[in-house]
Formats: sequence, structure tokens, C-alpha cells
Amino acid sequence: MNLETYGNSDIDRGGVSAGSGRDRRKVLFVTSEITDYVQTGGLGEVSAALPRALHPLADVRILLPGYRQVLEGAGDIHPVALLPGVGGIPACALGRTATADGIPVYVALNAELYDRPGGLYLDPEGRDWQDNDIRFARLSLAAAEIAAGTGDPNWRPDNLHLNDWPTALASGYLAWRGADTPTLLTIHNLAYQGVFDASRRETLGIPAAAWRVDGVEFYGKLSFLKAGVYYADHLTTVSETYAHEITTPQFGCGLHGLLAERSRQGRLSGILNGIDESWDPGRSDHGDAFDPHNWKGRHADYVRGLFGLALSRGPLFAIVSRLVHQKGVDLAIDVAEEIVQHGGQLVVTGQGESHFEDRMLDLADRHPSQVGVRIGFDGAEARAMFAGSDFLLMPSRFEPCGLSQMYAQRFGSLPIAHRTGGLADTIEDGRTGFLFGSPTAGHLKTAVRRALQTFGSGSHVHMRNAAMSRSFGWAESARRYASLYRGAR
Repeated sequence: MNLETYGNSDIDRGGVSAGSGRDRRKVLFVTSEITDYVQTGGLGEVSAALPRALHPLADVRILLPGYRQVLEGAGDIHPVALLPGVGGIPACALGRTATADGIPVYVALNAELYDRPGGLYLDPEGRDWQDNDIRFARLSLAAAEIAAGTGDPNWRPDNLHLNDWPTALASGYLAWRGADTPTLLTIHNLAYQGVFDASRRETLGIPAAAWRVDGVEFYGKLSFLKAGVYYADHLTTVSETYAHEITTPQFGCGLHGLLAERSRQGRLSGILNGIDESWDPGRSDHGDAFDPHNWKGRHADYVRGLFGLALSRGPLFAIVSRLVHQKGVDLAIDVAEEIVQHGGQLVVTGQGESHFEDRMLDLADRHPSQVGVRIGFDGAEARAMFAGSDFLLMPSRFEPCGLSQMYAQRFGSLPIAHRTGGLADTIEDGRTGFLFGSPTAGHLKTAVRRALQTFGSGSHVHMRNAAMSRSFGWAESARRYASLYRGAR
């Protein structure tokens, strides 16, 4: 869809608000991915679930880039406005569509920036797109224009909800224009900051006055996330523990000082992510009478067959993860031999750093009947692994929230995890899973031995029942976000 197709006579003048009550805030939720159309990780799942949970409490609309996958999956996209370029940021069209269940979605349309092969952030060779700064500055600028009232002539948000570095610059664009729409930035993972060369400042339409420590400057570079942290009215992150951790040098990724200041000001909150109702095992067993013992066994046998493992009565461990250093994959590889030696089996799905992929495949080659590995990701296969496994290995060095440990508990797989971030907030050690204190192979091995002893004694059945009784819904988190919207200036 080209900009030229958007003549002034084509602009949609028929916007309808989802509610008119004075206490029903209008919220623009800005994201770089959403499961409805395209995703690379947990942000896409949160971006799909949270607006839906907020819908009864607020008039929520979503803004995202017009990737090729969005254009193919969204159906009709109706023209709303033409948005001008700034500096080296090109103009774009603003279109509107809706999710299958009716959540309004705005799409930033520029074929040169978004309608291309490859991934959302990476080219077909797996490298960052060279123009990622322009691509996501364009998204941020579109968000700021809608928030300032120059986007959709029929709808202006009361609050702007930004997510991670690709959208964070929007709070800066609003501040530099003197606009007063309150902005909330959710940090899903502080390790990804959108850092670019200082020479890009003018190209991105950032004023010279913003080039300072109290602005966008970050150790001589330009940081989108730093801009968001500095200019946003309120910050949230995705668990209470992570909200504290990022104010420390160990986890603060160079921003701990500013984040600690925001925390002291009462402008940093930890709000735990949730999972949707599809992770209720009673809903996923094809209508059979739900017996957790038989149900678990059937799924375990299915997973063993899926990965070509021998039938066994021993414990089945699973890894469902990106295969990267942050996730502690090296630690899991180091304890795999112990699992096998004690009669356990391990199934792995994920992709990431090539040397971790190679080490996992080598492990499977050495233990073909006990270890199965698939490089890649399939959602249905991952769900079967949660349902069939007895234990989930999740030795992340840091984990802002994590979703897999929640999925696993709902499906009766006991997570074995490092006591950090959302893992510490969602796993009850010795009751619904096993936590260890330091991300080392020795500490993980001790936790695995605890799990093996529990399995051998049969007490894992009681833990499984406790885990499956946990509720990780979105309702309480949505209420907390709605409260923050209402309390904004």
C-alpha cells in the first residue's frame, strides 16, 4: 500500500470510540510486534493479551508497523491520515484495521521501511537492519503524532503506552513538541536498548538540546530506551523483582542510576505479566474427562514419540527457550549428563546462537534415545512439551518476567529456575517448582537433584497439583495499568 493511494478525499472520517464514559480512558498501545500478525518473542504475546484484558476498562487501540506479515494478515486497512516526515524520517500513511475480535489497530504504512523479507528486526542473514533507527523512529513519531492529536482526526488518546526501545522515542518527540499527553513506558527487557551512533541525531529529528545525559545521550551514543526512560511520565516493568533488580549495577545495563531515581520518585512500578485462558489444561484435552495423572502420561508418551526417544517411566525434562547466553543454556547443557545418568530424558526446542545449537545437537547425537533436540520453534509442539514434561529447565541469568514457567505450572510441569526477576515472583520453591540462588552449573545441578529426589519419592504429584492450581491471569495486572492511566497528569 503506497502513500500515493492516500488522497485527502480518502481519509476515513468515521472513527468510533469504544466507550464514552468519563472514567474510560482512551489509550494508544504502541508495539513493534503482536501475536495476531507477527512476533519474535514474549512481547508479541503480551501485546496481544494485555490490550484485550484492558478492553473492559479502557478504550484501547494498538499501533504497530506495517510489516509484510501485517499487510497480509490484517485484511482491509482503511486510510486515516498522511503523516509528514521529519529530518531523515520519511512520511508515512496511517491506516486502521481491527483484530479478529474487534480491537482497533492503527498501522504505520511505508513500504520501503516495513514491507520487506526477513525478520522484524533482522535481515535475512540474521543481522540488524541497517535502518532500524529510521524504521522505529518512524513508528515512535507516528505514535507521538496520534497522541498530539495530529494523527486520527476523530480519536486522540488520553494516555500513550509504549513498549520497549522500538517505541520509546515517542515520549521524547512529545516532550520536544511541548505536548502534554501522559506517557507510560513498559520495559520488557532492559538489555535491548536501541543504541545508535551519535551522528544519527539530526537524521532522527532529535533537537540539539536533547543531546545530553539528561536526554538521549548514553555513553557517547544515542539510546532510544534512555530517551524513553528519561522523558516518559511513568515506567513499568514486567515483575516486581525485576523492577528492583534494574535499579542495581548488576542488572541495570548502565541505566541503573536513572532508574533508581525514577523508583525513588515513585515513577517505576513492577506489574507482572499474565497468560491467557488457553493455558487451562482442562480446555486443551479435546473434551476428555480431566484426570491429571493419565493426562500427563498420554502427553509424555506423545512427546517421547515426537522426539524419537525411548519409552520410559523416568522423569522427562524440557527446555523451551531461545538458545542464548541470557537463558543459561550452557548451564543446562552442563547438567544434561546428570539427568541422563539418573534415568531422565531431555527434550529441547528453540533456536539462537549457533554454538549453543551445535552443542545441543551434539548432546542428542550422543544420547539418541534419551535426548531430543529440534532447532526452531513450533507453538503446538511447545505446548505439548509443557503438557508432557515433568520438569522445565529455566536457568536464566536474568528474566524480566518469563512466560514459560507460568505455562509449565498450568500444565503440571515443575520449573527449575534461577531465583531472579519474574521467576522468583511466580514459582513457589518446593511447592510449585525449584529455585536456585546463583546462575552456575553447580547450583542448577543441586536443584535438578532435588527434582529427581522428589520424582523418586512420588511427592512431585502433590507439587504438580499445586502448580496446576495456580492462576496467572491478566485481570489484576490490567487493573493496575488502568489505575496508572487514570492517575496520570
